[in-house]
Amino acid sequence: MSLPKTLAEDVARNLVMVARLIDEDPEEAYAYARIALRLASRVAAVREAAGFAAYATQKYAEALAEFRAARRMTGSVELWPVMADCERGLGRPEKAMAMAGEPEVQKLDKAGQVEMRLVAAGARRDMGQLDAAIVTLQSPELASNAVHPWTPRLRYAYADALLEAGREDEAREWFGKALEADKDGATDASDRLAELDGVEFVDALDDDEAEPVAADADRDDTDEDGESQA
Repeated sequence: MSLPKTLAEDVARNLVMVARLIDEDPEEAYAYARIALRLASRVAAVREAAGFAAYATQKYAEALAEFRAARRMTGSVELWPVMADCERGLGRPEKAMAMAGEPEVQKLDKAGQVEMRLVAAGARRDMGQLDAAIVTLQSPELASNAVHPWTPRLRYAYADALLEAGREDEAREWFGKALEADKDGATDASDRLAELDGVEFVDALDDDEAEPVAADADRDDTDEDGESQA
């Protein structure tokens, strides 16, 4: 659907703000998405952006409705995994698992199929099926040494499931593999490794405990041997 030029520009500006804010300020991104939705609710990209903004603010029913609308408009299956995750957010992991077995999954690209596997494993954990969640994540993509954008999250999810199952040594290994692949800091694998190793990070000097050092023009910055301190 095409929009008049001025309206299209207004919609585009709001969508740019959604993309810019969705990670750092999802509530503000959601507000911009609602404006875009009021301006152009019959545009698939607007419905999709509104869905992601609602998803980021945990408004899962609203997000699911927007994703469904976008899918009807485009016929694309690429939103299938996030739609399934909305079902999880709504407390319906069984529905998410059912979606994982639908023909739409076979139409996804590799990244989408990995995302669907992550959602399915999460649904298994929601249902208390931890061993099944671990098996769900075991895949050629997990075993591969190749690094893709989804690799850190897949390895991290596997490590987290192993840890919950009490398999700490294996979990440590996979958190390490996740960290190895995570060049952009998409996960907190380094923190999880530190926790497993009993490392606690604290500020070297708390602001409340810091003592001011008075400037003294006559201060002698030498050590006992008469050498200047570095």
